[in-house]
Amino acid sequence: MSEAIRTLLVATPSFRELVFSTESMARLDRVGELVVLDDPTDAAALAAGLPDTDVLITSWHAAPLTAEVLAHANRLRLIAHSASSVKHFVTDEVFKHGIRITQAGQAMARPVAEVSLAFTLNMLHRIHRLDHGLHGAAMRRGEINTPPQHGIRGSRVGVVGASRTGVEYIAMVVALGADVVVHDPHLTDERAAQLGVRRIDLDELLRTSRVVALHAPTLPETHEMIGARELALMPDGSSLVNTARSWLVDSDALLAELRTGRIDAALDVFDEEPLPSDSPLRGLPNVLLTPHRAAGTVECYLEMGEITAAEIERYVAGSPLRYELSEAALARMA
Repeated sequence: MSEAIRTLLVATPSFRELVFSTESMARLDRVGELVVLDDPTDAAALAAGLPDTDVLITSWHAAPLTAEVLAHANRLRLIAHSASSVKHFVTDEVFKHGIRITQAGQAMARPVAEVSLAFTLNMLHRIHRLDHGLHGAAMRRGEINTPPQHGIRGSRVGVVGASRTGVEYIAMVVALGADVVVHDPHLTDERAAQLGVRRIDLDELLRTSRVVALHAPTLPETHEMIGARELALMPDGSSLVNTARSWLVDSDALLAELRTGRIDAALDVFDEEPLPSDSPLRGLPNVLLTPHRAAGTVECYLEMGEITAAEIERYVAGSPLRYELSEAALARMA
């Protein structure tokens, strides 16, 4: 594409400050005219800004791209989402108009994997139980009810899903000496060998792992893949780590299992967010809770802006996009 393009960036000032560094904004300026709108929820303002726009940069809380909105998109050929999920605003109309989509979710893989690793170490060493105990009435270690503590070297860690975040997490726990097994129907033996892991079925993974870390995608077939039957397979004293989506777990079954004290859990995601103040999870000493902030690092947000700028540069140069979403792939996402 040789001619200058018009790019429309629709994001709040606070989002732009968080995600687009001075250099990222300069890169966007260099590819052509850059127009900025401050309210991503304002569908009327978006429609008014779309005529003669070639690239649309979307952000959190983007307005749905309906037929009415896209009727104004006479030149739009690329949507570059400067965050992760696009399900809440991309409609079938986007593909009917021949518009391509890319997104910056890859930036989240490393920080989420790091939190998953932190959760894993926490679970093995029972730091959450010791912390709860000392915040309560306990004075000495012996007064706090904890299952045996373990180190990660030699501990079996079961990973459900070799997603982009799952692969980052696998590299970390393998490097620390864990015995890593993976359940993922799309993982080949060759790829497993490259990652330094072994493929096994889900039941065996659950029965034999000291920590089970969930990194599966949100698909119809993964809905509540961890239910009462699966949780019952986990050994006494084992732990569940979920930084992916609550979609993967039967939350009622998990709560029932956690209330027995038989297993522990570290959770960053919930069916209802923010987690209600009266949630029973809040009072359990065998549970570590964080408010869906696993990807919330300064570096992650800035990388989202860098990925967005790079994808637009590739588009302008006529090069393949690295993070393009196909209609088929998007349709499968729940």
